Amino acid sequence: MLTRKQKEKVVKELADNFSKAKTAVFTNFHGLKVAQMEKMRKELRNEEMAYKVAKKTLIKLALKDAGFKVSEIDFLKGSIGVAFGYEDGVKVAKIIYDFAKSNQELKIIGGIFNKSYISDDKVEELAKLPSREELLAKLVWTVASPISGFVNAMSGNLRSLIYVIKAIGNK
Repeated sequence: MLTRKQKEKVVKELADNFSKAKTAVFTNFHGLKVAQMEKMRKELRNEEMAYKVAKKTLIKLALKDAGFKVSEIDFLKGSIGVAFGYEDGVKVAKIIYDFAKSNQELKIIGGIFNKSYISDDKVEELAKLPSREELLAKLVWTVASPISGFVNAMSGNLRSLIYVIKAIGNK
């Protein structure tokens, strides 16, 4: 049982995390083994993300302190954990979604994206989006493709001209 001071500390820490995070994913982890939970936390830590477990009342207080409407989070059911993504808004959803696919006990029950509540379906859609790096690679390919095509066309014309000049020189 936590003392009042400990609860206040947990609420403050959670409120700070909600304020800083681009994305937060709410999960129900009932039935998840400790080893599985540690594996997921390690994976999140490696990406500079966090996973916190707290009572629903403390999470609601933290959300209220962070400026969210608490009435919108009635979807919180069961044992609640929150994954926080600070830099990349999509990556935390991807990690949790992938982990939930291989560990049936972990259930995504909703989230927060760009300071708005989203359903578990929206978290899944977010997880299926291409990563920032993939999008940048596609952008570079899209920009470079016409340029390389133009260069190839021009070099083909130059080669043809050289062959014609060489043929004339041989006569």
